[in-house]
Amino acid sequence: MKTNIDLPLDDQWSRQEIVVATRLYELVLEANETGVNREKLLAAYDLFTQMMPSKGQRRQLDRQFEKQAGVSIYTTIKQAQSSPRKRLRIE
Repeated sequence: MKTNIDLPLDDQWSRQEIVVATRLYELVLEANETGVNREKLLAAYDLFTQMMPSKGQRRQLDRQFEKQAGVSIYTTIKQAQSSPRKRLRIE
């Protein structure tokens, strides 16, 4: 995975929205590197979807994030939703 990542952030977002998005990005990266608490990841995604209800916008951010980080938010969340484990690590 890349070490310097330019996270996709919208300059129209409030400080709180930037915190919500950044937290999700961090947890997705952590899930793909070392593992993360599945409930924390899903809770962060729920906050993110409340902040950004448009699926089209979420897909666009996911594509940008995947281009920068090499991992997909969508794929990570789908695996988290289907996993019964408390700790999630994407192989």
